[in-house]
Amino acid sequence: MATVTVGSAHVHYDIEGSGDGPALLLVHGTGSGGAVVNWGRTTPRFTAGRRVVTLDLSGADRTVDDGGALTVETLAAQVIAVIEDAGTGPVDLLGFSMGSPVSAAVAALRPDLVGRLVLVAGWAYTDGDEYMRNLFTLWQRLGEFDPAGFGRSVTMTGFSRGFLNAIGREGVEELIPNMPPTPGTLRHVALDLGVDVRGLLPRITAETLVVGAAQDATVPVENSRELHAAIAGSTYAEIDAGHVMFFEKEDEFVRTVKDFLGSAAA
Repeated sequence: MATVTVGSAHVHYDIEGSGDGPALLLVHGTGSGGAVVNWGRTTPRFTAGRRVVTLDLSGADRTVDDGGALTVETLAAQVIAVIEDAGTGPVDLLGFSMGSPVSAAVAALRPDLVGRLVLVAGWAYTDGDEYMRNLFTLWQRLGEFDPAGFGRSVTMTGFSRGFLNAIGREGVEELIPNMPPTPGTLRHVALDLGVDVRGLLPRITAETLVVGAAQDATVPVENSRELHAAIAGSTYAEIDAGHVMFFEKEDEFVRTVKDFLGSAAA
C-alpha cells in the first residue's frame, strides 16, 4: 500500500504481482468502493509475469482530499502521479466506465507513460447521449432523496437482466449495497454528467482496445463503438454482457484483455 499527494488529495494505490512484463494499471469506475469493489476479484487474473497497480481516485473511500468538485483532468492527474510514483515505467492502462474517459485523457496528455490502452464500457461525451444524461441525473436525485432506490437503480442498470435472473433474488439483494450513494459516489456521478473528452481522443497514440458491453444499460454500447471510431487505429471487441462485464463474463473479459496485451507486445 502506498500514497502519493496530488493537490489536496492523498491518493491510495496498491501493487500486486511481480515480473518483468509491463505493469498493468487498472482504473475503477463510479463508486466510493473504488478499486476493491471493481478489481478485487479480477486483479489476481493479471498478476502472472507482471505487476498490477490499482488506485483509488478522489471520491473513493481510501483516498482523502478536500471534497471538492471533480473533473476528468483532476483524476487523470492522479493516475499520472501514481504511474510516476510507483516507478513502473510506461504502463498498460485499463479504465472501466468512469475510468475509461480518465484513462483516455492520461493517454492523450502523457503518451510517454502509456504503452497500451484498454477502454472498457466507456464514453466520450455525456451530453451527446440523452439516456445517460437522464440516468446520471436520476442517480443524483435518488442519492439525495432515496438511497435505497439508488442502490436498486445502479444494480438494475449495472447488470444484464439475464445475469440478475441467473443469480436470483438473494444474489441481487447482496449486490445492492456495493455502491451506496455516499458523498464520494455522488461526486463521481456529478463528474459523469460533465464528461467530454472528444477533443483529446485524436491525440491518443497508444495501441488501443475498446471493449463494449452489448447489453449495457448504464453506458449504452453505441458509446464504445463511437470511442473506437474516434481513436485512430484502435481495435474493438464486444462482450455479450451488462455494464459490469468482468463480473458477468469474467473469463471472456480476461481473455479479451490478455489477448490484446499479448498481441500488442508481439
